[in-house]
Amino acid sequence: MPDWIVAGLGGLAAASTLLIGATVAWFFTVPRLVTTSIMAFGAGVLISTLAYSLVEEATEDGGIVATLLGFFAGAVIYSVADFLVSRRGAHSRMSQSKRGSGESGGASIAIGALVDGVPESLVLGLSVAAGGTLSIPVLVAIAISNVPEGLSSSVGLKASGHSARFVFGLWGSIAAASAIAALVGPLVLDGAPKEVAAFVQTIAAGGILAMVTNTMIPEAFERERALTGVIVSLGFLTAFVLYQLGG
Repeated sequence: MPDWIVAGLGGLAAASTLLIGATVAWFFTVPRLVTTSIMAFGAGVLISTLAYSLVEEATEDGGIVATLLGFFAGAVIYSVADFLVSRRGAHSRMSQSKRGSGESGGASIAIGALVDGVPESLVLGLSVAAGGTLSIPVLVAIAISNVPEGLSSSVGLKASGHSARFVFGLWGSIAAASAIAALVGPLVLDGAPKEVAAFVQTIAAGGILAMVTNTMIPEAFERERALTGVIVSLGFLTAFVLYQLGG
């Protein structure tokens, strides 16, 4: 099977947890502690994955300069995009409340989810381009981190009166966009110099770290301060073990 198909299917599988979170939110009342715990765990998984599966590999393949430039560029690009999206009302897209789901809430949340999801999916695609196979730690990290976003944002959308067709159509579209972003990596970087691949890979990695620090950890800490650090650490260690077993 071609690498780009593998990457696309992996991106779709990882993004499908947005729909899982939305389904749970639509039919059940989920305690905030559960949502924030998932969020904190996912943040730890992503941080560990960045450190051991993305940045390290990019440095080994493309060198320190390309890695540093790409990572910093990704953090800046995400932070600017997140600032612009937050001004439209998507600052609380992972918060289990009605905030961010008013008149323009649907569009704002969709844009915010794309800002989060595209870099993640691009990283997954790049992992296929670099190694010829899906990176399980990256796949697990993205899947876990998507659950609280689909769950929490859907609570607000439902409370504001949006229909099931709207909510599931929204997240289905974002999952499809994520799959497309994932398959772009192998297609664009096939045969590219290692420095270029490392630069692009760490742009996505820097964007993910900015997303974790801008949205996931602050939201989790706001709701459950006592356990956030422990849960993030458990997520970090889980991904580290997966990386060691996969290596």
